[in-house]
Amino acid sequence: MAKDILMPLLSPSMTEGTLVKWLKKEGDAVKSGDVLAEVETDKATMDLEAFDSGFLRKILIQAGERVPVQTKIGIIGTKDEVIDESAPASPAKAAAPAEAPAKKEAAPAATPAPSPSPAAVSSSSAPTNGNGRIKASPLAKKVAAEKNVSLATLTGTGPGGRIVKKDVLSAPASGSGGGSSIYARGPVAKEGTTKLTTMRSVIAKRLLESKTTIPHFYLEIEVDAKPLFDLRAQLNDSLGKLTPPVKLSLNDFVLKAAAEAVRRVPAVNASFEGDSIRQFADVQLSFAVAIAEGLITPIIKEAQNKSLIQISGEAKSLAVKAKEGKLKPDEFQGGTFTVSNLGMLGIDSFSAIINPPQAAILAVGNIVKKPVVGPNDEIVVGLRQSITLSCDHRVVDGAVGAAYLKELRELIEKPALLLL
Repeated sequence: MAKDILMPLLSPSMTEGTLVKWLKKEGDAVKSGDVLAEVETDKATMDLEAFDSGFLRKILIQAGERVPVQTKIGIIGTKDEVIDESAPASPAKAAAPAEAPAKKEAAPAATPAPSPSPAAVSSSSAPTNGNGRIKASPLAKKVAAEKNVSLATLTGTGPGGRIVKKDVLSAPASGSGGGSSIYARGPVAKEGTTKLTTMRSVIAKRLLESKTTIPHFYLEIEVDAKPLFDLRAQLNDSLGKLTPPVKLSLNDFVLKAAAEAVRRVPAVNASFEGDSIRQFADVQLSFAVAIAEGLITPIIKEAQNKSLIQISGEAKSLAVKAKEGKLKPDEFQGGTFTVSNLGMLGIDSFSAIINPPQAAILAVGNIVKKPVVGPNDEIVVGLRQSITLSCDHRVVDGAVGAAYLKELRELIEKPALLLL
């Protein structure tokens, strides 16, 4: 008996999806569990698996089209049975951008990423599909992320102009770390516009909602980062000799400190729910990762119970999956507190927009050398880091925010506490 393939509901806030590409052709045999296609949701690009076995008899929605959830996009049946091959009436053209999700759903982005330059939109030689996404193989995307190469600057040599691994390997790196590879460089060739992706549409709606409906206030501190800097160097010297070697980043320490400080001041780990405030028992720690389509916030679950090395490993693994578009819904939904670190991009300080329904977000700046007053009132060279806490005043009062930053300061300036 023929079975319809429907555009699935892959996240609670998803109202429509874009069919990125089919991985099976009409007539191919299909087993339950096979990956049929890639679907772009409001958060990530995810696999569409078959629930039935048989043959892919008909593809009704082509790659690049955007359709509402539960729209029939294909048909699976037996090899010889008569099936209804009628396609749905062109919903992709009329579909509106996704509406803002319910208040309990975490936003896909904590802080808006810098918009790509016009060069990234109009002067790139990289091929795109009908939805503006760059056509590149999954392996090419992975290698590009590792080499810090912008796919938007490459010319594909694969089928249909698709960017493949060798195109990335032959390109020069576009920067050193910190996600700079997602931005193209060069002169502007001509003006142009690019249609918003599903993710960017949701980011725009959610951050506008956050900034206009949540009463933000900001608390900023400057911490002495030299103890943390020194401890990291000592640990990496020893951890680098392990098999396989382990390397801790400065951000790993910040994530661990942020989670521990929340455990000490749990009032910031809450959300506003109209006539009540919901207090969370665990720190579901979101951290912002910049990807080509915008920003996404993977989650380190129950971060207050995890060691520095555990947090480091999970953060690195989740960041790679985010950049490859392979995050599962439970890996980016349900965060209770967010850390956004632009220090790795050279930003000294900034204020982040709250990631609803969370009540606070931590903005972490760069570690910079500057003259400071030493213990004997002498001027010495110090390593300082600016950290700003954005708070929802309906949930977090100034004294609570100050208590949180006091604990965070102690943990960063006495980082050995993070190893206990």
